[in-house]
Amino acid sequence: MKKNLKIFTKGLLDENPILVLALSLCPALAVTTSVASALTMGLVVTFVISTNNIVVSLIRKIVNPKVRVPVYITSIATIVTLAELILEAYAPLLYKSLGIYLSLVVVFAIILARAESFASKNPVFPSFLDGFGMGCGFTLAMVCIGAIRELFGNGTLLGLKILGSWYNPALIFILSPGAFILIGYLVGAVKILNGKREEKAKERDVQ
Repeated sequence: MKKNLKIFTKGLLDENPILVLALSLCPALAVTTSVASALTMGLVVTFVISTNNIVVSLIRKIVNPKVRVPVYITSIATIVTLAELILEAYAPLLYKSLGIYLSLVVVFAIILARAESFASKNPVFPSFLDGFGMGCGFTLAMVCIGAIRELFGNGTLLGLKILGSWYNPALIFILSPGAFILIGYLVGAVKILNGKREEKAKERDVQ
């Protein structure tokens, strides 16, 4: 149980795809101008990475290692297409707001990385937990970035006015430079937090 919990939770802080591993920064810059689009992209990536990890784990013993990467990419592309069709059918506005970045989920480094480094070497359930944990960590980072950018860039959250008419929106938060700066600060904050957690863990081990 502890092992499974560790597999899931590592993606939240210890190996957060965006704030620690610095993978898939493109969507973190492009689609986090609002909480809604950030959350939607996060949920799509969580669905894709979790499902792909399951598929890769199931076929890991029958795929020739020489063609494993094309097989993994084909699996990812199929799952992303399914996610696109679902969004287009049931959430057309969000589908349009994500635009080309939804299709680019196929080449997100974090998805192929988890398939190659974990799912291809482990059973189905741990592979699912790894993908789900990484997806949750990705979503958490995306929503955090999106919330800050939307709040200070528009004065709203989920489209609802939070800061009154007295607030003059800081447009830099909506632009890419603002996103870069914000992500830099969040990466630094997570690094400090992880460092303190490691120190406390070492102290407990000594005691």
